[in-house]
Amino acid sequence: MAKKKVSPVKSYVLKNGEKRYEFPVYLGIDSLTGKQKRTMKRGFKTIREAELALARIKLDVANGTYQQERAETYVEIYDLWVKQYEKTVEESTYVKTTGVFKNHILPAMGAYKIEKIHVDVCQKHVDEWASKLKKFRMVKAYAAKVLDFAIKRGYIQTNPFAHVDLPANISKKAIGADEDEAENFYTREQLIEFLSCLERESNHKAYALFRLLAFSGMRKGEALALTWNDLNFTTNEIRINKAIARGKDNKLYVKSTKTGTIRTIKMDDKTMAVLKDWKKKQKQDYLMLGFNTMQPKQLVFSNEQNDYLQPTKTRKWILHVQNKYKLDTITTHGLRHTHCSLLFEAGANLKEVQVRLGHSDVKTTMDIYTHVTQKAKEEAVLKFSSYLNM
Repeated sequence: MAKKKVSPVKSYVLKNGEKRYEFPVYLGIDSLTGKQKRTMKRGFKTIREAELALARIKLDVANGTYQQERAETYVEIYDLWVKQYEKTVEESTYVKTTGVFKNHILPAMGAYKIEKIHVDVCQKHVDEWASKLKKFRMVKAYAAKVLDFAIKRGYIQTNPFAHVDLPANISKKAIGADEDEAENFYTREQLIEFLSCLERESNHKAYALFRLLAFSGMRKGEALALTWNDLNFTTNEIRINKAIARGKDNKLYVKSTKTGTIRTIKMDDKTMAVLKDWKKKQKQDYLMLGFNTMQPKQLVFSNEQNDYLQPTKTRKWILHVQNKYKLDTITTHGLRHTHCSLLFEAGANLKEVQVRLGHSDVKTTMDIYTHVTQKAKEEAVLKFSSYLNM
């Protein structure tokens, strides 16, 4: 009896539960490399449809008339682009970028035929992103990168995103977010109260961390990557040369600082004393957990397994204190903004602040400076009005 031929067509299930079919196919020998060429065809709704496509490809290959399909849709071009993009950026940047595409760009544009995308289509989606997202310009810029890649590969001639008008009227939601961000800092009095309340708590690690962030202005990822070797208690200096970031599979890893530069900053006596006290406390606490914190590369702030502290942990800590003592709410990053603002109020110049905070672009420092001077103007008006008492 003749042996039944096994079909190469296999089924798989989409995330929405629908069934699709796929098959591998041999395409002959690559004339450039001399190696076998194989590919996988997917997306067929029925077995019959997949088998017919397989038969056609086999016939074309046998006749020497088969031509490898070019990428046709936006998502297919994206798949080609993202492989190259991954080689050019930090792992954390790659993860964030692919998240933007997954959440915003591909759902909107993924199915479009690449040559059919025109300026009106791009304008429509930019308007939609602007109505929902504060950082819609970034989303538009990423979406345009894929079409720039398509131009380089000869799929299209021009990038329609280059002719899009950026909306002037952003949604109320986005405007509200900007206003919230503008107030994401403490005044001198508010910071003193916040740290005083935090000091009353039994969380020595949190107090040391938030005091450090407020008095150094360093980024949270930079603080969480610090080892005791980075601190010089003799000169009251801290060397900032790395940061932790979230990479693939949600794992934390150490990378360079955001700007890729190393900086050493001076610290005040009280903050360094708080850190020295925490080092002693850490040694005692972690010895009970079975860890020797006197190792050369011991983290200043670590979790109960003496590994990287989850960045989300600081939000829990800061909200606990703010809610318990009924303080104004800012984020952990707001302490960096606070440090920057208070530096200006204390008389530091733009260059000094830029270097201390590790801003690669003075414009970032200028944006905060503008906000602080606006606050000073408002206070001046209030003082004038109070003086006249009319």
